Parts: sequence; structure tokens; C-alpha cells
Amino acid sequence: MTRPGVEPGALSTAHLHTSVGDPVLDTMNFLNEITHRYPEAVSFAPGRPYDGFFETEQIFDHLRRYLDHLEANGASPGQIRSSLFQYGPTSGQIRELIADSLRKDEGIDVPAESVVVTVGCQEAMFLTVRALIRDPQDVLLVSSPCYVGIVGVAALLDVDLTPVEEGDEGFRCEDLEAAVLAERARGRRPRAFYLTPDHSNPSGTTIPLETRRELLDLADRYDLLILEDSPYRLVSPGQQLPTLKSLDRARRVVHLGSLSKTLFPGARVGYAVADQPVVDAAGRPGLLAAELTKIKSMVTVNTPSLSQAVVAGMLLSADGRAAELNVETAAYYGDAMRTTLARLAEAFPERERAALGVRWNEPSGGFFVSLTVPFHADNAALERSAEQFGVLWTPMSYFYPRGGGERVIRLSVSYLTHAEIADGVERLARFIKDRAAGT
Repeated sequence: MTRPGVEPGALSTAHLHTSVGDPVLDTMNFLNEITHRYPEAVSFAPGRPYDGFFETEQIFDHLRRYLDHLEANGASPGQIRSSLFQYGPTSGQIRELIADSLRKDEGIDVPAESVVVTVGCQEAMFLTVRALIRDPQDVLLVSSPCYVGIVGVAALLDVDLTPVEEGDEGFRCEDLEAAVLAERARGRRPRAFYLTPDHSNPSGTTIPLETRRELLDLADRYDLLILEDSPYRLVSPGQQLPTLKSLDRARRVVHLGSLSKTLFPGARVGYAVADQPVVDAAGRPGLLAAELTKIKSMVTVNTPSLSQAVVAGMLLSADGRAAELNVETAAYYGDAMRTTLARLAEAFPERERAALGVRWNEPSGGFFVSLTVPFHADNAALERSAEQFGVLWTPMSYFYPRGGGERVIRLSVSYLTHAEIADGVERLARFIKDRAAGT
């Protein structure tokens, strides 16, 4: 019998996959909804890249540059036409250019066949987790708090996820080792560990060089693969620490990349660097990248050829050095971060800060600042902040897979002017002080 107000034939969510009811999917919907409801609020919520340095005509310049590159390398008019209008190879048609860029920018020296070009980094995560996690005994570990995309992938694939909580100083190898040993004691196999080592989303932390070396040793010791997702390096000012993949000598790291931050988000082009050797049942050798390509052929089939062509043209414009394309943007984000930290210090003098129980970290790059407050920073607090004080932020609890971060908020500085940052911090300070006073 149909209930009143329910359309005949309506599906019940109880009969759909459990992932549609996962809170991680609802939290981002709530954030989008409240952003639309309060369009005049200063928003520290979205981690959107800044697009003020782009011009529309550049898209056509980049596309033409790539077509000229194909012609210069001997492609016929028919082949050039097909490179735009046809599906293209599932593993991607610009793998050589991405591999060259990684070599020049990041010191990651891998053959082009170890690169899989994906529809954004989210697909790279999906393919990698699907390939590595075989059965319920396999476990995916994640540094917590973590990017919600990996939590969503685990939910969609019915993968058991074990968080490794960051301490006050960020990730520690001893915590990962303890989690690995605990899972083994339960008769399960820790298969991979996901983290963002540089200017992470959401906490903004960066893992020191010595800890990176310790992590690679630990991975080798426990037969663990590291899933390295580090999209904020080339858009952050100053010298960056080496990637885990550039330090990797035992092929323990699968490097997950995104060109959304370094080139432009509308391209929706990412990649996975998976040079791990694989042997099939007949003893034939290959690379993990080839296995990811098989899975991709049943998901998105191929990454859009036009997007790849424009991305390729951008890389060619800087001789493959994406870092050179981001000199202005890295300076912009660095200024935004310094301005935010300076305004927070002005709004909360040290003595008042200590009395309120307010504190924040000071990231050297990236988009995000982690701010501890003296109350539960939940959806209700966010709604009050938006309605009464005109400022938006993101509850850090969104980024904890198994609970945590209830008194922490994430501030994103990437899409605001200095004036908006000053206004937003002033509004935020009034909200925090009002809320701490219990009014």
C-alpha cells in the first residue's frame, strides 16, 4: 500500500546501495545548499581554485598548439582529426606529456606506460582502490582527517576503511604501524594507505622529509602500498619537499595526480602513476597501470579527448613545466594564506586566544587553515554563522571517517580577495566570540 504523499512506484532508499545513505554524501550536499541560501555571505567553505588569471581565448590557443605538436611529430590530418573526435586510447593519449611534466616538475621518473590519464583525480582513486582491494579481508587505511573523496570511493565500493588519526603535529608513522598491526591481529590484510603529504585537505599539514623516508621504509616492511594524493604542491609558494613517489625506490607509491589545481578545474583531467610490476596467472609480467586501464574501460571508457588536447597544449606552452604556469597563482594563494593568518592574529590577540581556547595552524601553502573553536562546530553552528553573521566555513567533522574534529573548522582561502578575507575574518571572530559567550 502506498503511503500518503508518496508517488506510486517510488523506490525505497532501503532497496538502493547503502552508499546513497552514507553521511559523507549528505554533508557536501548540505554545504552546497547553505552556500546557495546565503549568497551574500563571505565564504571560507569551497576549495575552488582561483580563475582570475585565465582568458577564454587561451583555450583555443592551447588546443591549436597541441594540434601543431601532433602535425610536427608526423601525424596525418586524419590522425589529428581522430585525436579530437574519437574516443582515443583508454589509458590516455597524452601520457608521454604528463610523464615528461612529472619528470621536470617533480623528479618523478617513470615510463609513459605507467601513467593512466583519468577523468579527474577522483577516478584515479576509484580505479586504484578497486584494483587493490579484492575482498573483505583487505583493508584501506587513510590518514584522518582526510579528503572526503577517498571516503566516498570506499563507500561506493563497499571497502572497509580504517582511519589513522593525525596528532597535534600531524601524521606519525608509529600510528600507522599500530593500525597495521591491529588489523593483522584481526586476521585482515592492510593493503594500502591513502594520504595527502603536502598542505593537506582539510588540515593544511605537511609531512616532514624524515617522516616521508620513514613512511616508505614502513611500507616496504609491511608490504603496503602508499596512495599519494598531493594536488597543492605546484600552487604553493616556495621550495616544496620531495614527493613520496620521487623518493620511492621500491615502487611502493601510487601517485594520484590532478591537473585541476595546476592547470584548470574545468578540464577534469587527472592521472595515476602506477609503475608497480604485476604478474598474471600465466606468469606474464606487466604494470599495475595496465590493470587500472582495464577497469577504466568499464567506467568512463576514456578521458575526453578535447580536455586532454587543451591540457597538452598548456603543458607544451611551458615546455612541460606546469610549475612555470603557476608562478602567479602560487603567489596569489601564498598572499591569501598570509593575509588570513595575519587577520586571525589581529582578531584574536594571544591572551584572548588562550582564554577562548581558539588556535590555528600556520600552513606554508595550499588552500586550507585548521581552526579550533570552543564549541561544537556542527551544521547548526554553521547555519547560525551564515544567517546571523554572514560567514561560511566547513565543519572539520565532515573529514573524519569515524568521528572526530567536532570543535574544529576548515577555512579555505583560495577564492577570496584580501578585502573579503579581512571582512570574513572579522565576521568569523564576532561569531566565535558570540558563540563562546553562549549568547
